[in-house]
Amino acid sequence: MLSRLYAKWMTDWETKLTTRDTNRIVRPLEWGFDWLEAVPAPALAQVAMSHNSSQVSPSAGACIGASMSSDLDEMIALNQQIVAESQEFFGYTSPQDFRLEERVPELFPTNVRPETLAHDAELKRRAAAGQLEPAKFLRFTSPVRSPYPENDVVNARWYPASVTKRRPNESRQAIIVMPQWNADAFSHNGLCTLFNRFGISALRLSKPYHDIRRPTEIERSDYAVSANVGRTIASCRQAVVDIRSCIDWLETQGYDQVGVLGTSLGSCYAFIAAAHDRRLRVCAFNHAATWFGDVVWTGQSTRHIRVAFEQAGLTQNQVREIFLGISPMAYMKSFASNPRRVLVVHGSYDLTFLREFSLDVLDKFSRFGVDFVSKVLPCGHYTTGETPYKYIDGWYIGSFIYQAFKKLSDRKAS
Repeated sequence: MLSRLYAKWMTDWETKLTTRDTNRIVRPLEWGFDWLEAVPAPALAQVAMSHNSSQVSPSAGACIGASMSSDLDEMIALNQQIVAESQEFFGYTSPQDFRLEERVPELFPTNVRPETLAHDAELKRRAAAGQLEPAKFLRFTSPVRSPYPENDVVNARWYPASVTKRRPNESRQAIIVMPQWNADAFSHNGLCTLFNRFGISALRLSKPYHDIRRPTEIERSDYAVSANVGRTIASCRQAVVDIRSCIDWLETQGYDQVGVLGTSLGSCYAFIAAAHDRRLRVCAFNHAATWFGDVVWTGQSTRHIRVAFEQAGLTQNQVREIFLGISPMAYMKSFASNPRRVLVVHGSYDLTFLREFSLDVLDKFSRFGVDFVSKVLPCGHYTTGETPYKYIDGWYIGSFIYQAFKKLSDRKAS
C-alpha cells in the first residue's frame, strides 16, 4: 500500500517537473543530411551530400510518401554506415588554439520560470557591482564545425585541484563533467568542487548549443536534440570530439589519469567518447539508456520531438534506427574492450530514461564483462535534482569517483 502511494506521489512530482516549462517548441521533421556532409569518412560524406535537407509538413499525417520513404531508408543506411565507420566519424584533428580565459560566470538559463529569471538578474547585478569572483575557462575551436560560430568555440570551466592534495610522484588525475540537456552554466559545479577536495581536477564542459555556446535565436538548447535528425547526430559527434579534445589539453598539462562524468544526455556523449578513446579510464553515467531513439520516443522531456515524428508518420522502431549512430548500444563492444571502472546510476521512477532502458544497460554491461557498480535512486529523472535525492546522488557519484581514482593511483604506485 505504502509503496503504491509512494510510486504515485513520485510519478506525479516527476510529471509536474517535466511539464512546468512552457517554452518547448514542436518543430517539424527535417532529415538534415546537409549537417553530415563534412564528415571525414568518405562513404558517409557521399551519402549525405547526395541529399538536400528536406522538411516534412505536419499535414503529412501517417501516410509516408515515396520521397519520405526514400529519405527514411537513406537515413537508416547512413546510421548503419556511421557505426561501421565510427572511428572515422568520431575521429578528429587535435585543436591548436587551447587557451585559458578569465571571466565572471554567467547563468545562461534555458527556462523562463520567474525564480530562474530572478536568480539570473541577481547574478548579473552582483557581477556589475564587482561582487562575483572571475573563473577560468578552457576555450578552443571545436574540430567539428557548425553554422554557428558561437557554438564552435568550446567552453569548459576549469577547476584545478590544489597541488597540496597530491602526494609526491602521484598521478595527476582529472575528470571531464558533462551535465544534462538544457543545463544552465552552474549545473554540476558543486560536484567539481567536491572532486577538487579529493585532489582531482575537473573540467565542466558545456555541451554543443548550451550556455555560452547557445545561438541567440533559441531560448533552450533545442539544437542539441530535435526533430532535425542530421543536426542531432552532428551535435553528438561534436560533443564526443570536444570531450576527446579536452583529454588532449589535460595531457599537455601533465594529467595522466582521466575520467568522465555524464548526466542524462551527457551520459550518452560520455559513453560514446569512452567507446572511442581508451584514455577515459573512469566513467560515471548518471542516468543511462541503450538506444537514443527509444528515449526520444518514450521520454517526457522529449514529447514535443515525438509529436513531430508522429506527425510525419514515423514509428518508434524507425526512430530508433535513424538514431542508431548515436546510440550507446551500437558501441557496447568497443566500450567493453578496454578496462575501466564504471558507475551507473538510475532512478526507479524515471519518466525520461525509462527504468527498463537503464536495466538494459546493466544487462549489457554484465554480458560484455564490464567492471561496473550500479546504484539506484528512489526517484525519477528530474527529481534527482531535488532534496533529498540530489544529496544521495552526489554521495553515490562522489564516493565512486574517489574510490575509482584511488585504485588507479594505488595500482600505478605498486
